[in-house]
Amino acid sequence: MKLYSGAWSTFVLDTTRNQIAETLRTAHRQYFGHYPSLSESNSWQSSLMMLANVGSYAALDDHGVLIEYQLPLASKRLDAMITGHSQDNVQQAVVVELKQWSTCKHADGANQVVTFVGGREREVNHPSAQVKGYVEYLRDVHTAFQGDKAISLSGCGFLHNYMLQGDTILTDNKFSQLVTEYPLFGNKDFEELGDYLNRIVGAGGGIEILPKIEKSAYRPSKKLMMHVADTIAGNKNYVLLDEQRVIYDKVQALVTKALAKTRKQVVIVKGGPGTGKSVIALNLMADLSRQGRVAHYATGSKSFTETLREVVGSRAGVQFKYFNTYMQASANAVDVLICDEAHRIRETSNQQYTPRDKRSNKPQLDELLHVSRVLVLFIDDLQSVRPGEIGSIGYVKNHLANRPDVDIHEYELTTQFRCGGSEAYVDWVNDTLGIMETAVPLLEKSDSFEFKICSSPQEVEDHIRSHAEQGRTARMMAGFCWPWSQPNSDGTLVNDVVVGDWQRPWNAKPDAGKLAAGIPKSSLWAYHQGGIDQVGCIYTAQGFEFDYAGVIFGLDFTYSPDEGKWIANPEHSKDTMVKRSKDYLAFAQNLYRVLLTRGMKGCYVYFMDKETERFLRSRLR
Repeated sequence: MKLYSGAWSTFVLDTTRNQIAETLRTAHRQYFGHYPSLSESNSWQSSLMMLANVGSYAALDDHGVLIEYQLPLASKRLDAMITGHSQDNVQQAVVVELKQWSTCKHADGANQVVTFVGGREREVNHPSAQVKGYVEYLRDVHTAFQGDKAISLSGCGFLHNYMLQGDTILTDNKFSQLVTEYPLFGNKDFEELGDYLNRIVGAGGGIEILPKIEKSAYRPSKKLMMHVADTIAGNKNYVLLDEQRVIYDKVQALVTKALAKTRKQVVIVKGGPGTGKSVIALNLMADLSRQGRVAHYATGSKSFTETLREVVGSRAGVQFKYFNTYMQASANAVDVLICDEAHRIRETSNQQYTPRDKRSNKPQLDELLHVSRVLVLFIDDLQSVRPGEIGSIGYVKNHLANRPDVDIHEYELTTQFRCGGSEAYVDWVNDTLGIMETAVPLLEKSDSFEFKICSSPQEVEDHIRSHAEQGRTARMMAGFCWPWSQPNSDGTLVNDVVVGDWQRPWNAKPDAGKLAAGIPKSSLWAYHQGGIDQVGCIYTAQGFEFDYAGVIFGLDFTYSPDEGKWIANPEHSKDTMVKRSKDYLAFAQNLYRVLLTRGMKGCYVYFMDKETERFLRSRLR
């Protein structure tokens, strides 16, 4: 998708007549169902006029241009791409990132700076880093930029209001390699930018290149697929054991057969916490990539997806997606779509900001099935913790039962690899929380897994920090019973979680903006070292495992000895979406089940409600 494409001469004419912004506004309305903001329209008018002026200086004429070109299977759009030939007749394209910045400041991140955007100062990618990401993404996923006849792709940043000469953080030593590869041009660099464009696309002939870019297929490059495969295969945490290997082999066999058939293949893998669902999913992802399959790994969790991208590398983002990515995707664009935590599949992919004309009543499950030849779903029915998460095994089977073009294959994982390998502990949690009756009403003391009820949250924290100091992974979590504030003006976090004299902050909010040094973004709380200084909520903890887990059990879910049952207390919850649900009790049961089963070697718990603590103690032998 693009909002504008055509000859450079036409683009210049539209710009000089002050028509370019209105043309883009109309295209935006047609595609997204609403007009862009006034600020975005104004930025188009200003920045594209500057770009047109540079092109006039460089005598660009017989060239092609794409404006607001959307990256395949991503929501990001390039500001501009100019096409043409080099002097030695090589097809070329140049990505030009346009910025209206006038100042920026230092940021701790290796590729970030701080600038004023969106109404406040925020940490954002250095323009050269942003361009590098776009260029590498296109090389990795777009066949027009792959192979022997590939279009050569480069990029630069044009900050037409910025004085780059002199002392500026943008040309600091830590960015020298980036700026060398993806140069920056400021408000005094019209001639330099014009010369740069002339060197790359000066021979013209760009119109004939545009159709190749707009019509070529999207497919991960072999280089990217091998990178993903090698990174996962080299991680000792992703080794398959026992029944994990059995199910992996069954899925591989089905994939091999299914790609030669016209019928859709759906593989359902049922498994509780710690049974290795993600391990199998990642091994499938690695080996299918190595085999040259177009394989995507999708989840419904931002924290889990962003952490996977961090581990495997940002370039692999094209293969690590979200369930709602595929609203506009073509049929069978993905050979194998692996859906981890598929219990978080929602009724539809519509969100709050989905344009009206892009909204659809099509079930999200149908979108996932439409885009894939083989759909692999890893499901734990008892990990749904929010209204709208409907991807249970029963829902999937019932929804697909009358599809004559779908074959369903169902498998189950039972061996426990978390909680010290103790299936009894997970059964005890299920029984104790009233989720289901099991054969383990009492928990025996175990040498392989430590479960301890603590007298204070400080005692829980002391255990967690002690294990972390010994090189183990450890995190502290809590029920969503305290407010969740935006950071202070200096980027530090507010101590929202308060129990008596003990106070700690939640992990950062997803839209927190600039954070102080050492504080990880919300999506990386479980992975980055600095996460140990904050309390994690269910949305940042779900999907992860740690050697040791600490849990503060809130007042939103308590045991009543008089009634002999668990009671839901939504008035103590700060989760506005969940507390309104009629099924709050079930969500609370699942929430604390998730938190209590994050640990591989131990779990430490503090109870806000003493009757609940006494009940749990009564179930320890």
